[in-house]
Amino acid sequence: MKIITSLALVAALTAVGCEQQKSRLDNAPKSEHAPKEGNAAPGAAPPAALKIDRSGTVEQQLARLQDAYDRNAEAIDFLNKVYGQQKAQQQAQEAQEPAEDAMFAVNVADDIKAGQVDGPASAPVTVVKAFDFACPYCQRMSGPMEEIVKEYNGKVRVVYTNLVVHPPAKEAHLASCAAAKQGKYMQFKNSFWEKGYMPYAQSKGQDVAKLGDDNIYAIAKDVGLDVEKLKTDMKSADCESRITNDMNELQKFHVQATPTFFVNGKFIGGAIPKEQFKKIIDEKLAEAEKSGVPGDKYYDDVVLAKGEKQFRSKVDPKPN
Repeated sequence: MKIITSLALVAALTAVGCEQQKSRLDNAPKSEHAPKEGNAAPGAAPPAALKIDRSGTVEQQLARLQDAYDRNAEAIDFLNKVYGQQKAQQQAQEAQEPAEDAMFAVNVADDIKAGQVDGPASAPVTVVKAFDFACPYCQRMSGPMEEIVKEYNGKVRVVYTNLVVHPPAKEAHLASCAAAKQGKYMQFKNSFWEKGYMPYAQSKGQDVAKLGDDNIYAIAKDVGLDVEKLKTDMKSADCESRITNDMNELQKFHVQATPTFFVNGKFIGGAIPKEQFKKIIDEKLAEAEKSGVPGDKYYDDVVLAKGEKQFRSKVDPKPN
């Protein structure tokens, strides 16, 4: 098993935006001037060939080996300690990563009932998207999610669940709950990305007012919402608990970053290219169709009924 260095581990865990790691949407080609992996940098001297002195008797050879070990014992001990530390770090990291074969039973029944969904109830594939209204990668995945729902023509639905990572975005989440009560969840969500989040992002986070109430009310009016009713519902215990309950459910599966997706229970951490997303959907769609379970029953009867009710990491044993 490959052991990564401490510096590499730190780099891998450095947060970018609202994700815990660099988004896979941000892959960039390496510079043509960079040394290729496994090759020495230009001008570097090649390593000297290892020479083994095999002269003398077996006893003399063993004596030389013992002498070499004694002279390098401190260095060898240090390397063993470093190896042990790096292995422990890798194991600790794997203990935080979800098992690749897990089917997580994320309960989104209340989100669906509230209207936080795009796509029909008969869809055999349910994509759960945990998002934050101030997250750049959540915004970038918004369009592809809608495109996927349309392209799969009734076979995929996306359920949106609230995960407030940036506190200034909470008002938008409350407003989306209130908009859903008027049957315009998707209209408000899409308009907020354009007229609320984007100006905020373009200001590099300085124009927090774009996430605030006054702009939210203006956006609500633009999409035909009853603004006074929206204000009342935003302050209601129901919308407050809607967000709290979403976050509590996600906590069971150690979701702490946005966006996070579950495709019929399969965990996807972070934003990924649309085509890669579709490959996962195709796999899950084939499984669902092969099962013979009707699409409108599949999430409840298979994912929720047979899936795992809490987080399982790569190092945890699979339940019986």
